Amino acid sequence: MKLGLIAGNGKFPFLVLEAARAQGYDVVVAAIREEASPELASRGAASVHWLSLGELSKLIDTFKAEGVSRAVMAGQVKHKQIFSSIKPDWRLAKMLLSLGTRNTNSLLGAVAKVLADEGIVLENSTALLDPLLAKAGVLSKRAPGVEERKNIEYGRAVGLRLAEYDIGQTVVIAAAACVAVEAMEGTDATIERAGALMRSLNESQDSILESRSELGAASTLSRALTVVKIAKPKQDMRFDVPVIGLKTIETLSRAGASCLAIDAGRCLLLDGDAVIRAADDAGIAIFAE
Repeated sequence: MKLGLIAGNGKFPFLVLEAARAQGYDVVVAAIREEASPELASRGAASVHWLSLGELSKLIDTFKAEGVSRAVMAGQVKHKQIFSSIKPDWRLAKMLLSLGTRNTNSLLGAVAKVLADEGIVLENSTALLDPLLAKAGVLSKRAPGVEERKNIEYGRAVGLRLAEYDIGQTVVIAAAACVAVEAMEGTDATIERAGALMRSLNESQDSILESRSELGAASTLSRALTVVKIAKPKQDMRFDVPVIGLKTIETLSRAGASCLAIDAGRCLLLDGDAVIRAADDAGIAIFAE
């Protein structure tokens, strides 16, 4: 049995490759040169082919030559790449010109259709990794507190509207106020931006209080961040599935976040139990619903 793997960046492609091999698949990897790790070449795939983000025809020709009729996408491809210096081949250029909007769903959905028209069916990227999907409930030792629950409720309301337009998956909340929303920059950059903003507010307040000698009059508003990462209302599990890994927890800790809320059954914990242990060590509550 052969399975094609279209590999972007991060750990996701490695997990899919490992799981597919464990189930007896010969995995043909189409590694995106601008995104994928060179280490993929040494992980036991039947073959690894490197291609540029703009080479849609080469992707199709490669899979056909290898006898691949089923494939999965795994790993991030940064949305901002569509504005980079990549040169689309004729097939990709034609596809891009046909799109009304160039958000993630329309871009990847169009790629999936082109592949299907050529006899290559894209399957759910999480099909081989079901044990890594977040289970419902409190996943960390510490449950979210009252204020964090309020932040989660508000963050989910904002995030669902954001996801409705396929703009981003992440919202950062503090004291029931929206601090940052994700667009093309990605989850980690959004969290880092929120952390930098809150640090600048803290520094400004400290400076004002010192000048007035009113050190006891600090703001009663909580500066701890709650990060809400959600799937789209009609999430296509073939691509752009929300993922959380150890790097995410490290970013949350640096930014001063105390809570992370995710979607149960629709968010992958890429590093499994290690994510939960890292969150516990950092005092971060993780809640899935």
